[in-house]
Amino acid sequence: MMNQAYVYILLTDTGTLFTRSIKKYTKAPYNHVSLSFDPGLMELYSFGRKKPSNPLNGGFVREDVEFGTYRNYPGTTCVIYKLPVTAREVEKMRRIIGVFQKKEKKWFYNLLGVLGVSINEPVEIDSTYFCSQFVSDVLHRSGIRLWDKLPSLVTPDDFRQSDRLEWIYEGKLYDYEPVKSRVK
Repeated sequence: MMNQAYVYILLTDTGTLFTRSIKKYTKAPYNHVSLSFDPGLMELYSFGRKKPSNPLNGGFVREDVEFGTYRNYPGTTCVIYKLPVTAREVEKMRRIIGVFQKKEKKWFYNLLGVLGVSINEPVEIDSTYFCSQFVSDVLHRSGIRLWDKLPSLVTPDDFRQSDRLEWIYEGKLYDYEPVKSRVK
């Protein structure tokens, strides 16, 4: 691949009441997905809690494994994958995420979309996303199509099932060496 680069996909399970409820329904081991531009997860984006203490206030977030929501859930389990991409695709992703960052307060969590996935019916509402819809849409709009389905129907487990993603690590988030060395 010309100008080889990677993006990283982080799937997590914090063990919260909300994630346990989702897990009970999906039977999948992970229920949240984030996109990172580095293997150390320093630059990590998703749709989730805006404030660690408030699960009802969700939207676009730059996640922080050291001081954000994950800090409140130190037993978080995860799996990390890398996806080979071109430098041009990374540039497109960064531009798309830049739009989200510029209007950060405009974006909200698409809870109805999560319910739509459960009945295989896409629910797309302006200015809203759920985590897997967001990551899938960023990839899709950058020219990366991992599935033949709408981003609004993609689940975190779809990432786990993709043969285009290369497994890097699975276990406790804080035992992942690049994170462990920072968090101590």
